[in-house]
Amino acid sequence: MKKILLILLPVLLVAAAALYVWREPLKEAAYARLTEGMFVAQDTDDFDPGPALGSRFPGLRARYQGREITLIEEFAGVNGTVFVASRSLDWCPYCMRQMIQLQANSAGFAAAGIGLVAITYDSPQLQQAFIDKFGITIPVLSDNNGLSFRTLGILNDQYQPGDRQFGIPHPGMIVIDPAGVVVGKLFLEAYSSRVDSAAALAFAKTALGLD
Repeated sequence: MKKILLILLPVLLVAAAALYVWREPLKEAAYARLTEGMFVAQDTDDFDPGPALGSRFPGLRARYQGREITLIEEFAGVNGTVFVASRSLDWCPYCMRQMIQLQANSAGFAAAGIGLVAITYDSPQLQQAFIDKFGITIPVLSDNNGLSFRTLGILNDQYQPGDRQFGIPHPGMIVIDPAGVVVGKLFLEAYSSRVDSAAALAFAKTALGLD
């Protein structure tokens, strides 16, 4: 028995070391498989939380770069803003992949004069780790105890205080015109789906009357 253990121990140590070395590539591969097919071309369901179309976009209670954020005008483009509500950039693979795709297509929003700004319930420290890893330049706000999501009417009330996911929003996008009026929304009931960034840009341009 001891001889078997002596033989197995080095094998187990090598396997553990290999898993440690390859943990990130393995995790990325698992995320890629999990999120395969997550993007859709349009919002086709009746799920529609958030501020009503034609209403003014309400204030926030969020943090950004060490300061309190209550308004989003500083993130607006000349033609309007797309406000991206996301669950987590720390543990939600769908949110991570969406943010990476939005970053890859952010030049298209900028060329259309549309500002992009995102918000999650993650702490600024967790957000920064993701931002640094993937070179995200889109401003990412940190919600304050779910207050912004409550004000916006997009807080996911499935979770209660003490739950890891308490404070997350229903993920989606809100399109705001230069006057601060909500002119479009993209929310899917399935948290595992997102509207593709190119389709979202086309939707935003139409909602803002840029086509």
